[in-house]
Amino acid sequence: MSDTVHSSSGTTGILAVAGATLHYQVQGSGPLLLIAQSGEGDADRTVDMVPHLTDTFRVLTYDRRGLSRSRLEEPGRTTSLAEHAEDVHRLLAAVTDEPALMLGCSMGALIGLHVAARYPGQVGTLVAHEPVAPRLLPAELRGRHEAELAGLQELYRASGLGGVFAEMARVVGIDPSRQDAEPGLTPQPIDDQRRVNFGYFIEHDLSAVIGDTLDPAGLARTQTRIIPAVGAGTPAGVFDHRCAMELADLLGAGIRTFPGGHNGNTTHPRAYAQELRSLLATTR
Repeated sequence: MSDTVHSSSGTTGILAVAGATLHYQVQGSGPLLLIAQSGEGDADRTVDMVPHLTDTFRVLTYDRRGLSRSRLEEPGRTTSLAEHAEDVHRLLAAVTDEPALMLGCSMGALIGLHVAARYPGQVGTLVAHEPVAPRLLPAELRGRHEAELAGLQELYRASGLGGVFAEMARVVGIDPSRQDAEPGLTPQPIDDQRRVNFGYFIEHDLSAVIGDTLDPAGLARTQTRIIPAVGAGTPAGVFDHRCAMELADLLGAGIRTFPGGHNGNTTHPRAYAQELRSLLATTR
């Protein structure tokens, strides 16, 4: 069941799925482009980038279950990557009958890989920006980085959100002392809702990543065109960059470099949108 509210700025909806309700937003016109966010990001995470896409795409964003307005029937339950992919499958089916375009960032990219493997043809093109996907890595590296993610959980439990931020940034190659960004961005302070979202992401979504069951071989057979991507500012040796490079090798594909680093879609929204529009124009 889906309930929607229409306004001059777009459509806001609630979709009932197994075990949860999903909040989603649709803005613009054109081919459908789903943006699946990173980390604790909800439907409003890319508030500065979406306006630079809506004259070309009908942009769909949503709160991943467990975050913000997407409610769990069983609060505190860990959602598997397969369930996250099922949510995207149901959400896309509710808003379009055509193959969609998808930008997945970090956690969102891993969800996109599951969608591509499980629901072939529903996503025509997936831009997978630095997927946090340990199963793409050789066994030794996979174990090392799964332990790295588990270490973030332990640090969070011991020291709270303030104590884990620096280590989280290091894992994905963000140097807060050298961050650059476009001017005029909408402030996104760490308010109470983001604290709750970060807590759910660290405790539950990282557990889903560590226990993931993605079959890389299935990605080579999918009908979805998968475009691996990295941020220009992400160091080559960090976890997420390695995953993107392994994905490119698996698919025999080139890798696309986007402005900014791991969170380039939020730090460089105008330039990132321009790069994305240019890339997706070649897929239609």
